[in-house]
Amino acid sequence: MSAEFSLPIRVYIEDTDAGGIVYYVNYLKYLERCRTEFMRALGTDRAAISDEGWMFVVSSLALAYRQPAKLDDQLDATAAVVAVKGAAIQFAQSVKRGSSCMVEGDVTIACVDRVSGKPRRLSPELKQQLEARMQNKETST
Repeated sequence: MSAEFSLPIRVYIEDTDAGGIVYYVNYLKYLERCRTEFMRALGTDRAAISDEGWMFVVSSLALAYRQPAKLDDQLDATAAVVAVKGAAIQFAQSVKRGSSCMVEGDVTIACVDRVSGKPRRLSPELKQQLEARMQNKETST
């Protein structure tokens, strides 16, 4: 798996607003799908972690909208690990059409206990996998 994870997304009519462009909140859905599939590719799926009593929640989000995507566009949502801390993972994410960036930003997700909602440290195995992805990103050309 390369350092930057990419997920293809097709824009459907349900994704657009009255002006025929992707409604801004749908980019959040695209980024969420990308993070979910990235974690699944690492072997962490939502059902399993829920059964173990923890989950991920978005704790910080900053996005810049660069240009609109339109009906039937083929997009790529991307996610790259920027930082891994005790209970949090920071991603640099984007949605692109070819080489054109539609949206880019930083998203931090926190690992929390399902019952209490309190932060819960990432498992050593997951932390190691994520840090390895960061190292790959730094050393790739």
